Amino acid sequence: MKFERMLITCGGTGGHFYPGLTIARVMKKQGRDVRLLLAGSNAAAQCEIARSFGIESVELPAMPAPRKSPLRFLAGVLKGYKACRREIRNFHPQAMLGMGSFTSLPAILAAKRSRLPLFLHDGNAKAGKANRILSRYAHFLAGAFPLVNADQIKCPVYITGMPVRPELTEAAKRLTKAESIARLNELYSSDLDPVLPTLLVFGGSQGAAVFNAALPEGLLQLERSDIQVLHLTGKGKLQSTLDSYKDAPFKRLVIETSEQMAFFWSAADIVFSRSGGSSIAELALFGKPAVLVPYPFAAEDHQRSNAECFSCANAGVVLDNYELSPDHCREILQDFLASPASWEERGKNAQALARPTAAEDLLEKIEASLSGF
Repeated sequence: MKFERMLITCGGTGGHFYPGLTIARVMKKQGRDVRLLLAGSNAAAQCEIARSFGIESVELPAMPAPRKSPLRFLAGVLKGYKACRREIRNFHPQAMLGMGSFTSLPAILAAKRSRLPLFLHDGNAKAGKANRILSRYAHFLAGAFPLVNADQIKCPVYITGMPVRPELTEAAKRLTKAESIARLNELYSSDLDPVLPTLLVFGGSQGAAVFNAALPEGLLQLERSDIQVLHLTGKGKLQSTLDSYKDAPFKRLVIETSEQMAFFWSAADIVFSRSGGSSIAELALFGKPAVLVPYPFAAEDHQRSNAECFSCANAGVVLDNYELSPDHCREILQDFLASPASWEERGKNAQALARPTAAEDLLEKIEASLSGF
């Protein structure tokens, strides 16, 4: 069977949506037909993003989390199931790919009812509950990282990596630190120096209050001007963080958020970050050593498993949220400044974890599986 058409169900958080969108973009580039089935509270906005890349998408009926409203959840599943059945009849896909989370349930039930080959992807080192349950219906599950709970998956597991946006994959190949610093200076009217050791503080798209509190104070304790800082505070957290840096003797660029992450990753020599699946994949792609602080309220503590995957390769270190104190930050940065070679080695170890062709490899696995039909 020639593999030409597929539905991808994703939605909810960006950690499920953007990898699915990346796979869709790669499929389109390969001349294949693809359509996204999007569910969750961000579905409308995600449809617009998908369409901006020329990817067809369908917004499914609203479906609140099962723990919030079981009856509304079941009603949403039923409506979503009927909508997905219509899409399957109209689009005639050869396969369904589920990107995880409870929002994929209606589409996967529709695929099963339609006897459509099902494949799953999980973006974390600990497979989520939805994928663990739905894996009994799948031909295989593709993991972004080696799974710590692979024994709970009821289908074959392959590690294909986390699909990362093509723009970042291309940027990681060609951007230099000097080019990125120059571009950041141009974009934000800053005066960063490409020669200085550069720290990136990135608490994810929403920022992290603990980073905004601990890092400025820890940096001030260093009492050094031969370092510079890129700090993404998260929305609504800018002014308080700027105030924390008020008397800093070093160069810094402090902003809420940015759509230009390639320049920030490439400019950094060390990163303080949360450990979502996409962040870990991007750190590896750009070869950056990291101090990882797992978000303590992530479902089933999955960010810790991601961070430990990174640290076990000696690509970074892991701190608990409560351990990220100004004193601890100062000690880590002192070590970074005193022993840059050891941190450069961690960066090389990080890059060895990268899988820049994750989307292509996953599609190749699906095509090989379909060839048996």
